[in-house]
Amino acid sequence: MAEQKSPPSEMIRVPVPLIGVVRRLSKLHRQGHTIALLQALEELLGEFDSKNDIDVTAGSKSVKQLEQKLLKLESHLADQGSSMETKLEAITKKLELIERAIASARLGNNKGRRQAYPYQQTQVELQPRTNESLARRLGVSPQGLAAERENNSAKEFLSWSRNRDPMSVAWEWNASDRLYHPQR
Repeated sequence: MAEQKSPPSEMIRVPVPLIGVVRRLSKLHRQGHTIALLQALEELLGEFDSKNDIDVTAGSKSVKQLEQKLLKLESHLADQGSSMETKLEAITKKLELIERAIASARLGNNKGRRQAYPYQQTQVELQPRTNESLARRLGVSPQGLAAERENNSAKEFLSWSRNRDPMSVAWEWNASDRLYHPQR
């Protein structure tokens, strides 16, 4: 039978600060000092653990910073959502105008003959909005919106909000739920 050869050693990349330690460990291993090798490894791991102490208690600075970043992200996403809703509503309004123009052109070209829409039109249902959300939609500050509501009668505020809204929707203040509700 042929003699069994030990497998060739494998080369691995080691970060520069660890080269000395790895050489020492390799030397201990070749000399058969298993206990010394294990102790050296424990020392090495102990150094890393002591340098990378992470405080994850509820009141720690790093946890508070993470919480602040999450809150900023949530508010940014909420702003994006309401902004997207406003854009979709404006696009829907413009599409309705285009559809009406196309329909009236069809009716004008086909004297006496009516054609129905090729598809059913979907309406976007507007949801009640907070002071900040409606202020963004109407292009005013939240304080300006509150001032308009307080300084005008309910009828005047409806007219004012309809003139500012991108879809010409009037908004009515409901004091019980503290939200503005759309009025078609």
